[in-house]
Amino acid sequence: MTSALPPEVASLFRDGRLEVIPRKAARRDPLLDHLAPTLFEPGRDYREVEVNEAIRTVHDDFPALRRHLVESGRLSRAEDGSSYRRAS
Repeated sequence: MTSALPPEVASLFRDGRLEVIPRKAARRDPLLDHLAPTLFEPGRDYREVEVNEAIRTVHDDFPALRRHLVESGRLSRAEDGSSYRRAS
């Protein structure tokens, strides 16, 4: 996974797993830019459990990454919380 990544994102991974979620947005944004299109297809609705499973493939703190993806606008969440969709 890390070979095709920009250096600022690749440095966050070890053995294909994300080691740390950066606290600063300037470091976190490139990571989120990579994760959204890597983990989620455009135009497809995902149930929360599917989002969690996808994120868990790279990091165990799926609630934090899911929240960052939604708050940054890279994933949209239905008002009733029933589904998520990758922003285009």
